[in-house]
Amino acid sequence: MKTVLIDCSPKKKLSASGFIAGFTSLFVVGEKKKEKLRTKADRSRVLDAVMKADNVVFSMPLYVDGVPSHILPFLKEMELRCRENAPDLNVYVIANNGFIEGKQNEPLMQTMEHFCERSGIRWGGGLGIGGGVMMNVMRIMLAVYFALAVFRFVAAGIQGSWQAGPWIVFGKQAAVILLLCCGIIAFDLWLACRINQRKEYGKHYTRIMLPSFVFILCADLFFIILSVIQGGIFRGWFSRKKPTRMTN
Repeated sequence: MKTVLIDCSPKKKLSASGFIAGFTSLFVVGEKKKEKLRTKADRSRVLDAVMKADNVVFSMPLYVDGVPSHILPFLKEMELRCRENAPDLNVYVIANNGFIEGKQNEPLMQTMEHFCERSGIRWGGGLGIGGGVMMNVMRIMLAVYFALAVFRFVAAGIQGSWQAGPWIVFGKQAAVILLLCCGIIAFDLWLACRINQRKEYGKHYTRIMLPSFVFILCADLFFIILSVIQGGIFRGWFSRKKPTRMTN
């Protein structure tokens, strides 16, 4: 059995969709291939891989309550190829969004379900994740906590006192992060099991286990920091821009 997992985020790196696809692949058995679908140049390569697979998993962000626009031309090409070749293919979708409610992904799921029906391939179902942006925050925090634990452990060792304290603290911090992500992890494991069995998963929705008002504060803080790094308090407002040529 061969499964192709496609990161459909337009981001070059550090996308939540890519992270979730990679995490899911850990629990999928058989031959696995991870692909990145970001530009027009990727379409032919990804489509060839999909047509040789038994399962395909689209991991994508929710944009304007739907499928990202750069994915739509690929789906058109895939529909034509599937009609011509009638592959024995199961399609699964993992959608994440910036809202706290996973149910916001429902319009995207309906689009992908209709796509499968038109293409003559099997709709295996999908997982909608609310608060997808927090997946990136969580993995950054986990990396920072681990680095701090290593630093404290080494610093204590240099002083002649090797202690397990830093690792105990890191274990507690990691446990909190896993607790906040427990719904996503549980539903994703279930999805991986259904992929392995080549059976229908249905549509299920989950979210980061944070109160909504806390999520909003954390997300706002994350995007403010990201915007400052990428060009200004409001992304791009204070970044360098090319002069616009005036025409008559």
